[in-house]
Amino acid sequence: MSTPEPQSSSPQPPGPVSKDRAYRSPAGISGGVLVLALALWLGIDALVSGEGDTRWKALAALVFLVPLVAAYTVRPAVFANDDRMRVRNPFRVIVLPWARVESFRSAYTNEVFAEGGAKYQLWSIPVSLRGRKKAARQEDRRVAGGAGGLGGGRRRGVLGGVGQFGTRADAVGADGPVRAEADKVMDELRELWEARREAAESQGDVTVRWAYEIVVPVVVGAVALGVLFGVG
Repeated sequence: MSTPEPQSSSPQPPGPVSKDRAYRSPAGISGGVLVLALALWLGIDALVSGEGDTRWKALAALVFLVPLVAAYTVRPAVFANDDRMRVRNPFRVIVLPWARVESFRSAYTNEVFAEGGAKYQLWSIPVSLRGRKKAARQEDRRVAGGAGGLGGGRRRGVLGGVGQFGTRADAVGADGPVRAEADKVMDELRELWEARREAAESQGDVTVRWAYEIVVPVVVGAVALGVLFGVG
């Protein structure tokens, strides 16, 4: 009589986590780097050549301004994978499993709504009304050209690029409607959400964490400036 082999009770390793897609605003980062460089140049110059309480005011101003400017320009980003999206805003980080996302909205700002009605703005995906008008003009010319030469063609659904925010419009497809960059990103996030919101891996709770590494120096710098100018 044969003896059955014992079954291994060791836990199976978790499946691979899909790689995050990162969405940032190149214009915001570029502007932020320039402002930070200017602030550091002026602040360091005041620290080196200033007299009296000027040096302390320059130091407090740097402690206040550098994290504040970075928070609104360099820091914002949206990371999305097959399980959830992570929204890094100026002062908070919000993690939303796809099962807890209720909808997206694109008007004058791009926003995501969680179950229960909580709304979170996507700072790294700013809406450009100028970009939308430009895309609409390009689409009108494309449709007019198609109607004149190829019978108008057939429009298909749009999926934005799968890489960084800022991909070119011609990456959408030759016969797809022309869309503004931010709108293409929102289309991609919606499509990923619709495909993954029922998945078991996409369950979980929404978490919100304050970015104390930004909040604390900003508050300290503001208080120091208030004290220095108050007593000076």
